[in-house]
Amino acid sequence: MSRYFTHGIVLGIALVAATVAQAQTRPPVGGVNSAPGAMIFYVAHGAPDACGPGCSDWIAAEGAVQWDTYKRLLAILDRQNGRKLPVVINVRPGSDLTVAASLGRILRGRGIDAAVAATEVEACNGKSEEECFALKRPGGPLDAKEKLSSVACELACVLMLAGGVHRIVPPGNRVVLTAKMQIYDRLAPTVSAEHRESLTSIFTEQFRRYLGEMGIDHELLDVTVSKAGGRYVEIPASEWSRLHLVTQ
Repeated sequence: MSRYFTHGIVLGIALVAATVAQAQTRPPVGGVNSAPGAMIFYVAHGAPDACGPGCSDWIAAEGAVQWDTYKRLLAILDRQNGRKLPVVINVRPGSDLTVAASLGRILRGRGIDAAVAATEVEACNGKSEEECFALKRPGGPLDAKEKLSSVACELACVLMLAGGVHRIVPPGNRVVLTAKMQIYDRLAPTVSAEHRESLTSIFTEQFRRYLGEMGIDHELLDVTVSKAGGRYVEIPASEWSRLHLVTQ
C-alpha cells in the first residue's frame, strides 16, 4: 500500500464540482463506511472491436473515487489471470484526487491502457439505478457497449487516465478542470484555513510532478491553477495531443 500512497489518502484533496454533480441513489459499494456513489469496477463484454481493434472486453470504472477505491481496482485486476484489459473511466464529481493519482500509478505499474467513456450495460435497460448496481457489483462480465461521447473528464479523471500506458479520450467528450479544490480530513473534519492553503500548494506540486512522470505536460495543470476563484477551464480537444493527455 505504501508504494502508491502518501499521507494524502487520509488527508485528501477532493475536487469541488457542484455545478456538474449528479445525484447518486445507489447503495454504497464498500459497506457502511463507503460514500454513496463510490467507484465500482466490473468487466464488460462487447462486440468485436468494441473497445478498439481486437478488443471486446474491458474493465468499466464508474463512480466517485473514494479513500478505499484502490482496493477494488487491485482486486479486479488480480482476477484477470494475466489479461491486461483496458480500463474505461467514467469518474463522477466529488472524487479524492490523491487516490485518483494512486489509481493511475496502479494502472501504469500493471501496464494497463485507459480510456474515457461511459459503459452501457444491456441488462440495465429499463431497470432502476439500484437494480443496475446490483447487477454490476459482482464484477461481471456483463454484455455492454461503450458510449464514447458526452463524458466530462474532470481533474480526478485526468489523474486516473494519466496512468494508462496508452490513453484515449474519444471526440465528443470534454476535459473540464477547475482550480477550486477542497482539503478535507475524513477522520477529523476541521482543517484550518492556513493549513488548507499550505496543503493545497503541496498537493498541487505533487500532482504536477505526477503528471510529468506519466508523460503529460505540466501546462495542463498550470493553466487550471492560474484560474482564480474556482472557475472551470475547458481544455479543447485540439490541445489534448500537444499536452500528451492522449497518446493516440
